[in-house]
Amino acid sequence: MQKRDGLLMNATACFCNMGNFQEAKERGMLEKKMLDEKKEMIFEYITSKDYIPVKFREMAGILQVPKKEREDFRFVIDSLIQEGRVRIDSHGLIKPFADHIKKGIFSGTSKGFGFVTIEGEKEDIFVPEEASKGAMHGDLVQIEISEEKTGKRKEGWVVAILERGTEMVVGTFQKSKNFGFVVPDNQKLGKDIFIPKEHTKGAVTGHKVVAELTSYGSIQKSPEGKIVEILGHVNDPGVDIMSTIKAFGLPEEYPEEVMKQLDKIPDEVDSEDIAGRRDIREWQMVTIDGEDAKDLDDAITLTKEGSLYHLGVHIADVSQYVRENTPLDKEALKRGTSVYLVDRVIPMLPHKLSNGICSLNEGVDRLALSCFMDIDEKGNVVSHRIAESVVRVTKRMSYTSVKRILEDKDPKECQKYEELIPMFELMDELAEILRKKRHKRGSIDFDFPESKIYLDEEGKPVDIQPYERNRATKIIEDFMLIANETVAEDYFWQELPFVYRTHDYPDTEKIEKLGIFINNFGHSLHISQDEIHPKELQKLMEKIDGTPEEALISRLTLRSMKQAKYSTDNDGHFGLATKYYCHFTSPIRRYPDLQIHRIIKENLRRGVTEKRQEHYNKILPEVAVHSSAMERRADEAEREVEKLKKAEYMKQYIGETFEGVISGLTAWGIYVELPNTVEGMIRVANLPGDYFSYDEENYVMIGENTKKTYKLGEKLLVEVENVDKALKTIDFIPAALEEE
Repeated sequence: MQKRDGLLMNATACFCNMGNFQEAKERGMLEKKMLDEKKEMIFEYITSKDYIPVKFREMAGILQVPKKEREDFRFVIDSLIQEGRVRIDSHGLIKPFADHIKKGIFSGTSKGFGFVTIEGEKEDIFVPEEASKGAMHGDLVQIEISEEKTGKRKEGWVVAILERGTEMVVGTFQKSKNFGFVVPDNQKLGKDIFIPKEHTKGAVTGHKVVAELTSYGSIQKSPEGKIVEILGHVNDPGVDIMSTIKAFGLPEEYPEEVMKQLDKIPDEVDSEDIAGRRDIREWQMVTIDGEDAKDLDDAITLTKEGSLYHLGVHIADVSQYVRENTPLDKEALKRGTSVYLVDRVIPMLPHKLSNGICSLNEGVDRLALSCFMDIDEKGNVVSHRIAESVVRVTKRMSYTSVKRILEDKDPKECQKYEELIPMFELMDELAEILRKKRHKRGSIDFDFPESKIYLDEEGKPVDIQPYERNRATKIIEDFMLIANETVAEDYFWQELPFVYRTHDYPDTEKIEKLGIFINNFGHSLHISQDEIHPKELQKLMEKIDGTPEEALISRLTLRSMKQAKYSTDNDGHFGLATKYYCHFTSPIRRYPDLQIHRIIKENLRRGVTEKRQEHYNKILPEVAVHSSAMERRADEAEREVEKLKKAEYMKQYIGETFEGVISGLTAWGIYVELPNTVEGMIRVANLPGDYFSYDEENYVMIGENTKKTYKLGEKLLVEVENVDKALKTIDFIPAALEEE
């Protein structure tokens, strides 16, 4: 009783002096700390054992909240509701949420049902259509989870929609006499959008449009919206990719204030900016990139004295031109990363910077942030120094040219770059040492095929070729990795605020499932103290190299691992088997790199004061979270455009036969990947001569009568049956030879 009275007194006291609270709010200074304190006191009161649920007005009376402060009290209660910590039931009573009521992101499907992803839950919660409460894909929802598990997954129903995840919908317009509909490109939205006649903006059937939602509808009623932009006809060149850009909310034009700031940035390096920097313009230095790369943000120098390699990794000093809190900086943070689509780049920074003053172009002076490393013959960085520098690249090289020199010994290429060959050979030598050292500690190298899609002038795909990783690409990877590790370790031990690139250990349950499965192939995994060392997975990759099950086990291993992210905590990088890792080497295209460049330069010049450390501690967590989210958005957009163009490319091959590899299995079909990385599906209904079901435990499709099996990694002859560019799907059927 005494504790209850104490909680009540605390909760009452937190609203006894609301004048300061209101004043702070009106001045726009409602501190998060103040709000959090009040929320915690009220929440503690509501969740106390002796609390009896009451309505808002009654609670305000119990807590003696003056009438003029009721709005602020409601603000606190609303905040707790938004966070999913309390709820108001059908009778208006304020109640704490039970353990089986959670919040998460709703993922819709074209069939109406959906799944809710909840942080901390090992699997998504299934939500039947009738239990969705009209939730749409991307919404933040509260769900009540059933205590009974009716199927393979837990089931739940939506209690409340806390925050809508979709405001704009991209789709194809269909006109009727007095109204229209937008059929969303994103099938997960589940429902067409009703457009009243007065809001069609003159769109006709077949137009790709952007619709703003004005009503989210319900289970029985379609969402409603208005057309805000017509992108063009569905068959017009470029409209397909523009639709994807709009659907993902990718930025296009830069705001006016950014363009004004650009006018003040010089085209060439100012002599005043060179003062105090290490001048290495006379050093032999190269950039090595793809032929079509324009944003060159890293250059290499390398010499050897005795047993020591002197490696310099020189990174464009973008922070010299993109100062904190300027319009350029705010826009770069908002974008988070450059997005590389098939036919264009949506850059983080305007071209004047990314292709101009910040790009380490051949033969011109550029400002850089350099990491000079002395590396012994075992690959240990025995000493290093980070410094501001001024550089001048000797030659702009391509991966293809360096490959021709090192692998093919091409006479023409060797003659053309004769003076650089000793450095390239030294690079090859050092990269091999660094690779072996990484391999020894357990770094995992997933070498899955990527592809390049070639388009004609109309934007139609004319060829798809797998990317080939060669010695030149690996050299640059190895040098960027060692620079990133060196910088991360340096700043970790300086105990300064920083942004790290982290990769968590896999979930034990997923690894145990993987271990059980690979036993079928005579392989095993050693798991100690509920954790697996990356070396174990590396050994597994080596054992399966060249075996029939290689593709199968590689994919399952990758699916067992977590996604890398940015963090202010140095939690290590599992995949690289390193305690220290950051992204230092690409500030032109990644915001975290730009952010840590600022910290490094400030530390080099005058040291990071306690006040500035507090500043960075305040802003960096949000930078890390937002950058991770923007990276995922970019990855998804890039994948969607690739799927779109691959589907369009395969349309010309309907009726033709290819050999592929089974790359995925689900209850509704078999995914098959062709050598050019195109992936399509054989639907279960199209599997010949039997009824097939999917054995999820063993990743195999089994015929009920014939016992014929289809396994991940198995080769299969398929015929292209159908292609749907709008849905980005390719339908295969087993080729005639498979029907035996």
